[in-house]
Amino acid sequence: MKKLLLALCIGSFSLSACAAESGAAPVVAPTITPAAVQMVQQAIKGLSANIQVDSIDPAPMPGFYQVIAGGQMVYVSTDGKYLMHGDLIDLGKHQNLGDAAWSRFRKDELAKVPASQRIVFAPAHPKYTVTVFTDVNCGFCRALHEHVAEFNKAGIAVEYLAWPREGVTSTSGRPTPTYTEMVSVWCASDRKAAFTAAKEGHAPKAATCTNPVEDQFNLGLKLGVNGTPTIIGPDGSTLGGFVTPDQLLQALQKGS
Repeated sequence: MKKLLLALCIGSFSLSACAAESGAAPVVAPTITPAAVQMVQQAIKGLSANIQVDSIDPAPMPGFYQVIAGGQMVYVSTDGKYLMHGDLIDLGKHQNLGDAAWSRFRKDELAKVPASQRIVFAPAHPKYTVTVFTDVNCGFCRALHEHVAEFNKAGIAVEYLAWPREGVTSTSGRPTPTYTEMVSVWCASDRKAAFTAAKEGHAPKAATCTNPVEDQFNLGLKLGVNGTPTIIGPDGSTLGGFVTPDQLLQALQKGS
């Protein structure tokens, strides 16, 4: 049971971290009845009351619901007796049958984040826009940002969201250093300049304000983010971590 709970909640984060937006109603397919929603929620909360159910759809295989909860996709039997955690593969098509549902869910959730809460590096007329969950101190995130001008030149707008890998608070309950630094970046008078400086190893001037860093971190958990950078395309699909401008452009062209 402990191993399953750890699987449902990402990495070393606590179960409480999986409770982002706790109490929000899940997104439910039209064919799912209220009784089925209640059954799925009870089944998931039977593992932990802190796990938030975010999406319920009919599963591609008979007798199960496809459920997004706590940043993971699981399958709950229609009688509420069984839960499976893992990828569902169509052997004939060689496709992961959870990918489309994940992409729709990510796209819809990211659309709720206002442009004013993102740090955006974009050309005048972008052909593509990607969302990147980032940490100002991770090496691959810094390497990715070194190429941001090249991404823009290729017609790709990069919209950053905050995802401090250390989390928001430490085990002692205090704000983590990376969270504090990213708050200072998001509260800077010139966010883009402070962001780039932080990526280059120059700590921003300490600042506080009403900011979205914690909300964006929790959103990342909800969307299954478990490392940085995580690049999400316009359709909600994940496009990897560190990639070169050519690699990203090819992935976006293939997706379109």
